[in-house]
Amino acid sequence: MSGTAQGPRLRPSLAGIPGYKAGKPAGADAFKLSSNENPYEPLPGVLEAAVAAAGSFNRYPDAGVTELTEELAKRFGVPAEHVALGTGSVTVAQSLVLATAGPDDEVMFAWRSFEAYPIITQIAGATPVAVPLTAGEEHDLDAMLAAITPRTRLIFVCNPNNPTGVAIRRPELERFLDAVPSDVLVVVDEAYREFLRDEQVPDGIDLYRDRANVCVLRTFSKAYGLAGLRVGFAIAHEPVAEALRKVSLPFGVSQLAQDAAVASLRAEDALLVRVQALVEERERVSAGLVEQGWTVVDSQANFVWLRLGERTGDFAAAAAAAGVVVRPFAGEGVRVTIGETEANDIFLSVAQAFRAEL
Repeated sequence: MSGTAQGPRLRPSLAGIPGYKAGKPAGADAFKLSSNENPYEPLPGVLEAAVAAAGSFNRYPDAGVTELTEELAKRFGVPAEHVALGTGSVTVAQSLVLATAGPDDEVMFAWRSFEAYPIITQIAGATPVAVPLTAGEEHDLDAMLAAITPRTRLIFVCNPNNPTGVAIRRPELERFLDAVPSDVLVVVDEAYREFLRDEQVPDGIDLYRDRANVCVLRTFSKAYGLAGLRVGFAIAHEPVAEALRKVSLPFGVSQLAQDAAVASLRAEDALLVRVQALVEERERVSAGLVEQGWTVVDSQANFVWLRLGERTGDFAAAAAAAGVVVRPFAGEGVRVTIGETEANDIFLSVAQAFRAEL
């Protein structure tokens, strides 16, 4: 053995990749409003399905995710061959990058948007291209079109956007999609689709049907309340879906997660009731913030966004001291998940007191 120990050589590019920052966990005496989780317990029948599946976790899960794939295909009226699954939509998003981009390629997204986009792009060795949001916290679609180059391979469009909650309406989005070169994949990330109430915002699955370069990303982590089980899926035309399956982790979605997701799809009536309750809370919280004097953008997700700039850290600290943990983005603002009524009321009290000090 050499007298001078030398560790293994790792990719130099990893040094410049920031780690993903999850929402800060809450203590026993605090509410967690930092991770956009669903505050409700599992939907009817879901826990039972998960417990039943746990009895056989000495066996590998169904590698083809057959039953869940068929349920999704039926639910959205698409061919089963157009469905690809993974361990949460962020993993599916990473697989999409791996399937399309590598060194010298570019992956584009608005900024600020989902924090994982630049990370998974750099992991693939590709170059992230972040296009600033407008002053109104909207996607600057014209600027994104202007930023397309021969190196552009994939464009993420988060709709509604995380962390602002702002959604893109049909005319603007269709015009953008039709202007993107046909050999560039556009991923419409709809993690918060179920919370949308603006009828002018299109369903991405309608847009994908006659556009071979459009892929739709969805998740069971938010509205369906399966964040801890990690199930996400993409709906895309067969060449893209097939590529996704090639680069995805074998046996990635556990059988427990598969069975719980199937049960969740079959409990849609109960799901809609819970989602509507969260939407009504979102509207109540937003109205309360406006009444206090805050400028609040129209969130179509299960959270609200406050642009606070350099006061972001102070606000997050004040919220934590009051018993609610929010998600700060240093120097920019805070994203606050709509949770239990009591938690939302505490947040509103913090916001009111903080506003009085500005």
